Amino acid sequence: MVNSTDLLANLYNAFNPFEPLPAGDPKYVDCQDVRGDADILQELGNRMQLANTNTCQLYSGHLGAGKSTELLRLKKYLENRQFYVVYFEADEKDIDSQDAQYTDILLACTRRLLKDLQEMASPDPILNWLKNRWEDLKDLAQTPIEFESMAVEAQLAQFAKLTANLRAVPELRQQIRQKIDPYTVTLIQVLNEFLADAKKKLPNGKTQLAVIVDNLDRMVLVKEGDRTNYEEVFLDRSEQLQALDCHLIYTVPISMLYSRRITDLRDIYGDPQILPMIMVKTRKGEVYQLGLKKVKEVINKRVRQIAPELSLEKEIFDSPQTLERLCLMSGGHVRNLLLLTQYAIGRTEKLPVSEKAVRRAITQARDTYRRAVENHQWCLLAEVSSSKRIIHDDLYRSLMYNRCLLEYRYFDDEGEMQTWYDIHPLIQGIPEFKEAVAKLS
Repeated sequence: MVNSTDLLANLYNAFNPFEPLPAGDPKYVDCQDVRGDADILQELGNRMQLANTNTCQLYSGHLGAGKSTELLRLKKYLENRQFYVVYFEADEKDIDSQDAQYTDILLACTRRLLKDLQEMASPDPILNWLKNRWEDLKDLAQTPIEFESMAVEAQLAQFAKLTANLRAVPELRQQIRQKIDPYTVTLIQVLNEFLADAKKKLPNGKTQLAVIVDNLDRMVLVKEGDRTNYEEVFLDRSEQLQALDCHLIYTVPISMLYSRRITDLRDIYGDPQILPMIMVKTRKGEVYQLGLKKVKEVINKRVRQIAPELSLEKEIFDSPQTLERLCLMSGGHVRNLLLLTQYAIGRTEKLPVSEKAVRRAITQARDTYRRAVENHQWCLLAEVSSSKRIIHDDLYRSLMYNRCLLEYRYFDDEGEMQTWYDIHPLIQGIPEFKEAVAKLS
């Protein structure tokens, strides 16, 4: 058997669970037919092409389900169809997912659009807006320099400094919001002047502008009185969220799509699109071979990039049963699959990856899920494992958000789409869950 530290290190890094695949990556696996026919290119991309006015759409799914990879595919698809696309991850430099509000998102969009489009369009409208606010903001940007004495590049850098402080300096966050919030309408106006200029000067062959704001689905729910930050961003500020003069896609927390406000969202944005899990088991609990094959393919394509000559089921894993167990325990959740595989490889000194290493990876992950469930929620999980349905209630929404409950879709014999829910398979072996199931029977 192969005994190479370099090979193991390369395999380990091939399963990095936190890097979305770029468009066209050979490791990509098309799982549309085992995700209830979910196709971002048709559902979001086609609508953008057909519409004669700007669109604003919402995209959601479980954290780690593969949304960013799909959005990067959409970006490439649109770029091949005369769109200039600005894509960014909102939590990378601008937004703290633990504490996010609308003003943060607007500032993040402004910073990124300035960065990506400044060579096409004059930033003067936005810089003049910032100059008029500078006396109020310069302390929050943590600079003593007078704005007018700065070069344009330095002025642009001050906007980036403000958004960086929003994310990195919690004690300044509320102060920045208080200073900016009364002027968000005028900021949108000058931002649209900037966009109008940019759209006249798009690169050759580009006729439309689109902005994709990823990772807003990672926003943690914060409740103040009867309102939540989700409602503040996607409902209270919906007009402003849609007001940028371009096509827009925002990711949205999946729990909001299972709230009493879903009809309001639909009325404002149209039907939000959800990326479901890869279905590895049927509603009746039987192994779904098509889905299992796709999950194995996700692993196989990453292995093939490193060790194309090695057998997946004999030389990478010690048996087909070990590989299958790993795949089924992921629940069809891509990031969980990559995490489990990476952890099992990390416990391996010599290929093949053993059944024991996979079992350890599963046990470790199961303990994480055990700690994610509050005591009163075990009975809810037991009920869903039996009924395959959820009730639209805050208790269930939190279990959706933390991936203890997963959503699956398929088309029945009449061609109707069916949606069902199940617990994450890692939960099945937890004693508290078993006790809750026993109480149901």
